[in-house]
Amino acid sequence: MKNGEKPTALVACDKFKGSLSAVGVAEAVEAGLGNGWHVEKCPIADGGEGFVDAMLTGAGGRKISVGTVDAMGRPCLADYGVADLQGVRTAFIEMSAASGIWRVAEKDRRPREATTFGTGMLIRHAVEESRAERIYIGIGGSVTNDGGAGMAVALGVRFLDGDGGELDGSPGSLISLAAVDEAARLPLPELIVACDVVNPLCGGRGASAVFGPQKGASPEDVTFLDGALGQLADVSHGGEIARVPGAGAAGGLGFGLMRFAGARLVAGFDIVADALQLAGRIAAADLVITGEGSLDAQTLGGKGPAGVAAMARQAGKPVVAVAGRVEDAAVPLFDHVMSLERFGLERERSMAEAAQWLEVIVREDMPVLSSLLAQGTIE
Repeated sequence: MKNGEKPTALVACDKFKGSLSAVGVAEAVEAGLGNGWHVEKCPIADGGEGFVDAMLTGAGGRKISVGTVDAMGRPCLADYGVADLQGVRTAFIEMSAASGIWRVAEKDRRPREATTFGTGMLIRHAVEESRAERIYIGIGGSVTNDGGAGMAVALGVRFLDGDGGELDGSPGSLISLAAVDEAARLPLPELIVACDVVNPLCGGRGASAVFGPQKGASPEDVTFLDGALGQLADVSHGGEIARVPGAGAAGGLGFGLMRFAGARLVAGFDIVADALQLAGRIAAADLVITGEGSLDAQTLGGKGPAGVAAMARQAGKPVVAVAGRVEDAAVPLFDHVMSLERFGLERERSMAEAAQWLEVIVREDMPVLSSLLAQGTIE
């Protein structure tokens, strides 16, 4: 930073879950910083809701609305993003946009029938209509447990029973699976999957056992679903892929994308950092601001704010965090932490009014931020 120039703050925050999107957090922090700073907003996200918005805000581009179906086969509209990223026509898709749990009321969740067909329709549209040369897919927030078979059907893969009849890819049909025909599958570009789950496809730590109950699966359903996914892996000769950490993500969509779409699974933060050229943005900043709704022990396990902090440290940049709540274990990651707990609000009010209190806390701590600029990174 040259004398007389405004300092640059890179705001690379994740969402405050249930309260503010990553974009909303960035805007609130920008408002708190005021006119004395040049602010570059670069929202980060994992693979769940907000992934597309975060990527488009950082990379530019636009949303496209597409007619598709939800997990229960009901018509709906869903968005995905398209941008020219580093010279490559790139699509950003959230599986939750079509196949998310938020679309299906609890009373309507039938895990033996739910499929990812709608997500497959989004992928097909991105390839055929948007001419995507690379696709990033976030696979958080699913209500499905079909191993990605429904998605594969939408891309042209045929699942057949013993009589040669075609199956719809639902778990209820997969138990009868006898053969897989991939001859007519749509040619696909590079697919990169944002996945922060390490569960395998099947077994006690698999998709059905760990995540099935929250999608409406009874104990009997869990046993059935696990058997259906095992049948899918066996018949498709995907046993080795089924054991890959993350194969069980999104009800096995991780497996399906690897096995039937040639995708590779990458930690969500790594995708964002690479796609948005985060290292270069951090190097160009004077101060880095990151955070999420809760900074806790899970943050230490490689979540976005920890990744941003590590990159900032490596670049020799001061890094501060904003959060709704903070546990002591996360504090050493940052040079300074701003928690909305400071205001002593009830949780419901803090979440409802997060934007205004974020603006206040950043403004209140301006002397600390200015001190960090003068001192450099605090060790």
